[in-house]
Amino acid sequence: MLEARAWITVAVFGETTSSPFSFLTVSSETPGTDADASTAPAHDYPTVARVEYVNDCIGKNGGKLAALYQCSCAIDRIANVLSYDDYVEASTYAKYATLPGEGGGIFRDSDHARQLAKSFRELEANSLRGCGMAL
Repeated sequence: MLEARAWITVAVFGETTSSPFSFLTVSSETPGTDADASTAPAHDYPTVARVEYVNDCIGKNGGKLAALYQCSCAIDRIANVLSYDDYVEASTYAKYATLPGEGGGIFRDSDHARQLAKSFRELEANSLRGCGMAL
């Protein structure tokens, strides 16, 4: 029995490798992103914060794996606009603005709180739309 192997050359991040797997496709681009979004974000967020955002985003959008790329793209876009400290503050106000009772008052009653929550929600919505997520 004869064995036929098809060797292909794969270029990833400027390095060239040969592989016996002709069906292998390697891409350095993330689906659902454009060329501008695939560059490194302006602000570096801890990995845990990115994972928490993406998990929450996927859950809010039907729990489908396809949302992974769009949610990852969105957090990159948010990181291009907000420093990590600003992201934590704004997202906290946005998340807890609907918290009932006296305990939630700090997140919803002041003008500063309302403005932070509103601006974060707008930034997040624009980021998700820019990454192909229908809202």
